[in-house]
Amino acid sequence: MTLLIYLGSFLVVGLAARQIGGYLTRFNLPLISGYLVAGILIGPFVLNIIPHEGIDSLRFISDVSLAYIAFAAGSELYLNEIRGRLKSIAWYSATLFIAPYVLGIIATLLLINSIPFPEELQTQGRIAVALLSASILVALSPSSTIAIVNELRARGSFTKTVLGVTVVLDVGVIILFAFSSSIADVFLSDTMLDLGFVLLLIFEFALALGIGYLVGRLLQLILSMRLSSYVKMALILLVGYGVFWGSAEIRELTHHDLPFEIFIEPLLVCMIGSFWLNNWSDYRDEFVHLLEEMGPAIYVLFFTLVGGSLSLDILATVWPIALILVLVRAVGLFIGSYAGGIITRDPPQHRRYTWLAYITQAGIGLGLAQEIAVEFPELGTGLPTVLISAIVISQLLGPPFLKFAIRRVGEAHTPADHHPDTQRDAVIAGIDGQAVALAQRLEAHDWQVRLLDVDESHVKYCREERGFDAWHVSAITKEALSEVLNDATDALIAMFDDDKLNWEICQVAYEDFGIRRLIVRLNDFNRELQQQFTSIGATIVYPATTMVNLLDQLARAPQSAQLLLQSQPDEEIVQITVTDEDVDGKPLRDLRLPSEVLVLSITRNGQYIVPRGYTVLRLGDEITLIGDPECLRNVTARLGY
Repeated sequence: MTLLIYLGSFLVVGLAARQIGGYLTRFNLPLISGYLVAGILIGPFVLNIIPHEGIDSLRFISDVSLAYIAFAAGSELYLNEIRGRLKSIAWYSATLFIAPYVLGIIATLLLINSIPFPEELQTQGRIAVALLSASILVALSPSSTIAIVNELRARGSFTKTVLGVTVVLDVGVIILFAFSSSIADVFLSDTMLDLGFVLLLIFEFALALGIGYLVGRLLQLILSMRLSSYVKMALILLVGYGVFWGSAEIRELTHHDLPFEIFIEPLLVCMIGSFWLNNWSDYRDEFVHLLEEMGPAIYVLFFTLVGGSLSLDILATVWPIALILVLVRAVGLFIGSYAGGIITRDPPQHRRYTWLAYITQAGIGLGLAQEIAVEFPELGTGLPTVLISAIVISQLLGPPFLKFAIRRVGEAHTPADHHPDTQRDAVIAGIDGQAVALAQRLEAHDWQVRLLDVDESHVKYCREERGFDAWHVSAITKEALSEVLNDATDALIAMFDDDKLNWEICQVAYEDFGIRRLIVRLNDFNRELQQQFTSIGATIVYPATTMVNLLDQLARAPQSAQLLLQSQPDEEIVQITVTDEDVDGKPLRDLRLPSEVLVLSITRNGQYIVPRGYTVLRLGDEITLIGDPECLRNVTARLGY
């Protein structure tokens, strides 16, 4: 009963933690900082909603989360994606593996007297702590790195290497931690390193490899079943928890019944199972999708629990040690990345900035720090607290440094600033019958339209025979398009017969002119190309499916479809931008709009708002209206353009 009360309280706090994390992102803080803060607040050192015994009884949440983190790590390493730069990735991984690890061991040994432990450590115990600490300093954060790369739309050799190394080390650090924890277990139990230990270590790793393969097969079986996605997610987490439970049971049984203890690192087993499934089965896409679906909820619960388990009394005294470890790790990253750059003969500019790309730590590092507290309770909470503090500092510093490095090497492709004016204008790329008809419709609604094409004969026909403002461009480059596109252009409609040209012009319009409203007529369905268009926010119109959707809408909701087809001349749909300062800050009900006009939606900073009478308008809001055409023109003149 007590467990249910703690669990219920924790789940409620988890919902609050999500809100706190979202609020802190406004101050450019990572989501996990909010989760940790929520955990600290409900923990035994602040509000004591969940006391020490409650935190201990919720350890199964930690086991499930750690299994998920290991599954995610294994799923990120897809061999086909790194083969192109395998040599560079291998060298960088090796140097970034060795340098921080060696410096981490030395630094921990020098600082160990400042870390509180339940009892004084002997030499073997100090070495064990140094090995565990240093292995966590090697950890990186693929999820944070991928998020920054996507945000900056980064591409190039530097970015590919950084992504590859981050993923490889995420897997490598689990193997390193398994190795370090096995040695630490021997040292802390006052046994000697001898041939028997080496053979036992080899046996444990072989056993982990075999069980990991079986876990991969079991995951494949689950994914092959005709079950709902929620059931599959529950079964995947159950398998992960079963690995942790089985590892603890084997360790306990062998400790009492055998002259030696067998410890199979559950993180390693889960990672191997996921790695096998990801590379040698047909269920990679579904597995990755399910992990992505589970991720937000798992991270909220796990990081909130980590925050609750932090010892604030120890944190108050050891934060300088955490800061020193962060600095030592940064030095190790610089040495390792510079050495890797020299070996691979990367450009000097890459060598100068590469180390900044690897500062971020997050999920796997926190997971391993938490695992130390579980596997080695005799070490107390001092070491995990120091390591978690160091990881949080790295998580705060890492993303800005990664952005800086990508920009300095010239591989960021963020959109240019957009400066719209009061004249609605569009550029149609690719001239054919549909393009000309579209131009006529837009001009009928007072839009200024320019057409362009790479085929000069198309341009000549459009200009001389149809009387449109048409331009010939010799190439799809910023320089060639600068006479047609500018940073005030409202929309680009790409209608080339060649989808490659459509992608090129959308990319230039987005990156060099800041045009956000991109519409593309896709000629051939291509998933990869579709993802590229989606990455820049382009709206894709695929003629075959669009016609089916329109017919479906006509059958089920004929009135709405007729509005889109403009077959009802007494009603029209328009979208306007609020530019009148007198309207800024006013609720909709105070605008006294004509009864013939209805507000359908409001878009603000890319977010849709359901309009209500008390909804306050802001400058720059995009408002969608429906109503009488003449009334709509009057409302547009009042509010903006």
